[in-house]
Amino acid sequence: MWKSVRRAAWATVHLFLAAAMAFGMWIFITVLLITAIGTLVLVGVWLLPETVLLIRRIAGAKRSLTAAWTGVRIPEAYQPLTGTVRERVVTAVRDPGTRTDARWMVAYWFYGALLGLALPLWPAGLVVDGLWCGLLRREAVVLPLIVRLADLEADWSTALLKPSPQARLAARVEELAATRADAIAAHEAELRRIERDLHDGAQAHLVALSMRIGLARRAYGGEPETGRLLLDEAQEQAEKALTELRQVVRGIHPPILSDRGLAGAVRALAAGSGLEVAVDDGGLDQGVRAPAAVEAAAYFAVAESLTNVVKYSGVSRAEVRLVRVRRGLRVQVRDEGRGGADETGGSGLLGMRRRVAALDGTMEVSSPVGGPTLIEVELPCVW
Repeated sequence: MWKSVRRAAWATVHLFLAAAMAFGMWIFITVLLITAIGTLVLVGVWLLPETVLLIRRIAGAKRSLTAAWTGVRIPEAYQPLTGTVRERVVTAVRDPGTRTDARWMVAYWFYGALLGLALPLWPAGLVVDGLWCGLLRREAVVLPLIVRLADLEADWSTALLKPSPQARLAARVEELAATRADAIAAHEAELRRIERDLHDGAQAHLVALSMRIGLARRAYGGEPETGRLLLDEAQEQAEKALTELRQVVRGIHPPILSDRGLAGAVRALAAGSGLEVAVDDGGLDQGVRAPAAVEAAAYFAVAESLTNVVKYSGVSRAEVRLVRVRRGLRVQVRDEGRGGADETGGSGLLGMRRRVAALDGTMEVSSPVGGPTLIEVELPCVW
């Protein structure tokens, strides 16, 4: 009985908030009329995009309210209202999300008042269910109807606020265009980095090597000892050039990924990071491996995250977790440091996000001031 009362009480709270929002929507008709009249006479045409933005915020609040009851997030798909007044008006009118919100708003004027059906059920429910459950020890029959009304209201809101296929397609195209631009920018930055590393590192050592070999050849006939010293220096330069080239190759695709797989490569990263890292590889060293591009993105995400822990966190411990999920690979790096990670602060997080987005993956960063910091990357792939 008490469980049914608590559940019905929460359902009543949800319906009360829904009814309050519906009442506000009736008042909002005044704003809609002012916008319509201003648009028709062209004097207040600038009000149209502003009103659409306000409707988006109201619909967003309703999505949050519905998600709080159902536990399922309702996605949004809107075109940005930017540019001149004319461009903003055209976008507001043509955006499929505007039609979706308008359809929901009209319907909500009527079904938002389901609270009126729920309130009369309370006295009947307390009496009937109290006797029914208390004397006969049966399941409640009236109070669950209030919960069903709240579920019905949430189901209708979900169906009406869910983006249309056209809106989802437009949002997806926009997202792919943005990730494509980020991928191109990341690729260009990577090429510049490789060129810089080759020019400042391996190329400089090779030039010095060539000069020392030339000097050794000239000195070898008359001054053998000087020639041998120059050859020793040339050998050192050759070893440095090889080291620089290996580092460049590792920056493109670490050979350890091919040799030991992602789990082994991450353990090697942890061992060489200077931190005490607890690694949970999720059994990735067994069974089918992820595609090479996915493994590389995961490897660099872990490498960049551990580097940030060393530089900024102020702690000596971290945790790395690799999880094989149904549709991809999830990577989590956590530390209990000072937090406050900022993608605009040159910490490498922006480059990591671009690399992940290029593979249609997602990256979430949770780093409140004072910690902890959790970086979670999910990369889609087929196992």
